[in-house]
Amino acid sequence: METAQRQERLTERRIVRYQEGEGQRCDDVLTMEEPLEIRIEGEAIAVIMRTPRDDFDLVAGFLYTEGLIERPNEIGAVSYCATAEPPNLENVIEVRLAEGVTFDLERFKRNFYASSSCGVCGKASIEAIQCLAPVMDADFEVELDVLYGLGDTLRQAQAVFEQTGSLHAAGLFDAQGNLLGLREDVGRHNAVDKLVGKHVRRNEPLPQNALLMVSGRTSFEIVQKAWMAGIALVAAVSAPSSLAVDLAQQANMTLVGFLRGRGCNVYCGEERIATR
Repeated sequence: METAQRQERLTERRIVRYQEGEGQRCDDVLTMEEPLEIRIEGEAIAVIMRTPRDDFDLVAGFLYTEGLIERPNEIGAVSYCATAEPPNLENVIEVRLAEGVTFDLERFKRNFYASSSCGVCGKASIEAIQCLAPVMDADFEVELDVLYGLGDTLRQAQAVFEQTGSLHAAGLFDAQGNLLGLREDVGRHNAVDKLVGKHVRRNEPLPQNALLMVSGRTSFEIVQKAWMAGIALVAAVSAPSSLAVDLAQQANMTLVGFLRGRGCNVYCGEERIATR
């Protein structure tokens, strides 16, 4: 059972805009950022700074890509907390697990802390992720020209970014470059969780041989979440971190960075890139 999800993502602030030394007061459109507290069976487990929208997708994706649930059907119900007080009426989400599913809260508290800048601060090592997800065995190829088109498609689909310039995006594509889904958020890994969570909430697998394209850089947590979701190719506009490359290699994932115009760097998994 779900309650209606909050949908606003924009707000306005009065500013002074200067051009050529002349100041003018006007309203500026900004992307909203607010905390979201996640509770499982009444226990608070994390606070994530996010852009309000697709909150239930965000929570479902977060639980799945962080390994807190093993299967989508382990989620019983997701709703906004009925006892939260203003101004947090829609900033607290309650998750009830399906009948028979248990959650080790103490183990989780010892190993995890989430924030908008780092989704995996408590993960001790790459080996901890390997225990949760199998090595990728996806056998498919993507034409280089298809990769070159992902960035433009992603940007054209970012409706809110065009208004504010301050949102990251995560897009899911098929191997032919068709956009299958897109989510935006102030946090890159939040956008990925929203994208994955859409399928988790429907209790369905992600499309086979799907590609993930993210705006900005690729960090460890982006690769981690893609691995947990079974996505074998991740591409980004900017560079990956060293740990992101290490994790992608361990996962047998294809990792592409600096995907701009008709150029890119392939850091690992080049066998999935078709150049003919």
